[in-house]
Amino acid sequence: MEKFCTMSGEFDDIRPYNDAEVALAMRRLAQSEWLPQLAQFVFPELTTQDVAHMLTQINTSHDFQHRIMHRFNREVMRRSTTHFSCDGLEHLQPGTPYLFVSNHRDIVLDASLLQNALVDAGHDTCEITFGANLMTHPTVVDIGKSNKMFRVERSGNKRQFYQSELHLSRYIRHAVVERGSSIWIAQRNGRTKDGLDRTEPALIKMFAMSGEGNKLASLAQLNIVPVAVSYEYESCDLLKAREMAHTALKPYVKSPGEDLNSILTGIVQPKGKVHFCITPPITAQQLEPLHSVPLNDAVRQVALITDRAIINAYQLMPTNRAAYEMLHPDMPQSNELNEAIRWIEKRMAQLSNDNERQMLLQIYANPVVAKQQINLS
Repeated sequence: MEKFCTMSGEFDDIRPYNDAEVALAMRRLAQSEWLPQLAQFVFPELTTQDVAHMLTQINTSHDFQHRIMHRFNREVMRRSTTHFSCDGLEHLQPGTPYLFVSNHRDIVLDASLLQNALVDAGHDTCEITFGANLMTHPTVVDIGKSNKMFRVERSGNKRQFYQSELHLSRYIRHAVVERGSSIWIAQRNGRTKDGLDRTEPALIKMFAMSGEGNKLASLAQLNIVPVAVSYEYESCDLLKAREMAHTALKPYVKSPGEDLNSILTGIVQPKGKVHFCITPPITAQQLEPLHSVPLNDAVRQVALITDRAIINAYQLMPTNRAAYEMLHPDMPQSNELNEAIRWIEKRMAQLSNDNERQMLLQIYANPVVAKQQINLS
């Protein structure tokens, strides 16, 4: 049954495709100039013609996710990871919708790989936020909206931005509370570049905008679940180090096609060990003491609750500890990190100056710093 077939036109500008739209999108994908490269990556054992025929037989978002995207994620893991794991699935109740609030390190894979963990554990997939800045090509739009991704607008003047935030808040509440569909959203606008995962209080305030009555009480209806994803080898680490070094000197302006390059780099770049941790939902009991607090103070407290859950659940990798030691040469050094240190040194050699190399070390070391800071707050 189509989950979107009864949806009012209110959300037609941002919602995922319904099944009728998916069927049309699949026929467009079967004729896309990108199909040979996509088919070779996802189904290397099949011909392009075989994959095109398969696409024309797909008529629902469910089929697209389970026949195409699940296989895509498996290929990403096979080609670019040494180990994949996911803890905390026992916190999820079958049939219960959740609002997954995740740290954000990779444009595509943070949400996409989580989908496989959910499906393999017998849960339904979630809808995924999809930045309007990424909708730069019809094929990207067709893949994204067929994959239960919905548009998030991040531009416009102050009034337009407020209206977009309220529209997004209403859609999220409509999806979770009325349709029973889970949602994935990043804890902040854009990826974490410096390795410090922080929830934007404005995000929590956006969730509450569409609630009736007590805004904090309305958050409990959304079943917020903080999620931490950890990569042994940070996605787009060299690109992030260069951008951070540039930004330290002057404002950074993205070049044309930069987002697409980051997507492709994140997909193919070696990631080593990848770990997801799904933490327990934030409960009404946790939120209840904040009901009488001024809203801005309350949303900051909810953001801090989310931060603590994500940072405590983040799995430190040898690369994180190695970078922290390299930034603190006076502290006792661990021989067991020699391999990780050599790996980081090879990455540093690919950067052009000391500022970029310093930024790379900070990207990997900051999760260690974050754990120290969150436990002191």
